Amino acid sequence: MSILIKPIITEKATADSEVYNRYGFVVDKKANKVEIKKAVEAAYGVSVTKVRTINVRPDRKTRYTKTGMVTGKTKAVKKAIVQVAEGEVIDLYSNL
Repeated sequence: MSILIKPIITEKATADSEVYNRYGFVVDKKANKVEIKKAVEAAYGVSVTKVRTINVRPDRKTRYTKTGMVTGKTKAVKKAIVQVAEGEVIDLYSNL
């Protein structure tokens, strides 16, 4: 079971990493904060000071088309915002 699924690379996450040393990851839904902390420290070789998690609910959409009503939804995901110790940096672009 891989805990870290992928890093979040958006404008907001990049600004957060430059200013506050916080990095975002999409993680496994069943992972807790301790497991996330150990996974980030093992994968990137940094010391983590704080972990915050967010459960994102699925978005549901309904469209009315020629063939009838079409419904769908996106996947539910769990995000983790990880704060790294002062002076340490995670280079997300070298591992992609």
